[in-house]
Amino acid sequence: MTDISAIDLFCGAGGLTHGLINVGIPVLAGFDIDPTCKYPFETNNDSKFICKDIREIIPDDLNEIYKETRIKILVGCAPCQPFSKHTQKQKNREKGSKWNLLNEFLRLVKEIKPDIVSMENVSELAKYSIFENFVSSLKNNGYNLSVNRVFCPNYGIPQNRTRLVLLGSRLGEIKLLEPTHSKEEYVKVKDIIGNLPHIAAGETAQSDPLHRSPTLSPLNMQRIKQSKPNGTWRDWDSSLLNKCHKKKSGSSYPSVYGRMSEESPSPTITTQFFCYGTGRFGHPAQDRALSLREGALLQTFPPHYKFFNQEKDMLSFKKLGTLIGNAVPVRLGEVVGISILNHIKRLDYCHV
Repeated sequence: MTDISAIDLFCGAGGLTHGLINVGIPVLAGFDIDPTCKYPFETNNDSKFICKDIREIIPDDLNEIYKETRIKILVGCAPCQPFSKHTQKQKNREKGSKWNLLNEFLRLVKEIKPDIVSMENVSELAKYSIFENFVSSLKNNGYNLSVNRVFCPNYGIPQNRTRLVLLGSRLGEIKLLEPTHSKEEYVKVKDIIGNLPHIAAGETAQSDPLHRSPTLSPLNMQRIKQSKPNGTWRDWDSSLLNKCHKKKSGSSYPSVYGRMSEESPSPTITTQFFCYGTGRFGHPAQDRALSLREGALLQTFPPHYKFFNQEKDMLSFKKLGTLIGNAVPVRLGEVVGISILNHIKRLDYCHV
């Protein structure tokens, strides 16, 4: 009998799974609807990838994987786009295909009753009734809950991002690991990407096919040359401004076309982190946008993590950016895993 093991729903490229495995929690399988997740998930983790829509998963699918596991853990990060602040002004979001996926996660929890559950998402999710229902339903099904807004730099993650992390246990009280880093100890951009090979816009490092940056138009090259770390487009000559910058509404987006600072954590890594024009994603010292590898490192994936088979495939920036930007930071997965292990040790349910 296996003491503990986990299954990862919405596993993506394996950020959460990799974090759990790093701290000693076996992940038996990951489910995701995107087939391009299979290579990074299975290549970097001793786990099986199953390409299946969560709406089609039945309890037997999971129970067959868990088999005789003593303590069953179910984790996942439902797609966050419907709840992100970037989509709050969109109408009819509740009618989108991704809105109800959290309820599908809840359905499986209620049907198989894992001993421990963890759910990670954008902090804005806590504002919506769908999350209130998720929490109340877990409580009604016997789960002790810990719901936390996690500021990632407090745990050694080099991004100024805040995430919602829920932990639930049918075994007893559970709580999230206390912060591991003070403000003076925050991991900075230069600590993570400062020693990578120098590349220009549009180039790929010979030593690493993922360390590649997209080309910049002549206009954007002029803009980034005039961009200051943590500055805004207001630092540019007026001839370089877009029409939108000159409108009153444009003042609400000062970080667009920005250059990040090497002396602080990075902005939140999104699925478009490699695009200079979508946020403060300009390299702090080189005249280019972030490379794909730099985004992965800021997501705390290890330097050797493989996202595509370089002998067979060359995925687009968009596809790779989606795999990397949608991932749960590996370090956050470790924090969740340590919290679970500490909980089990306190209860003395098994030897770990």
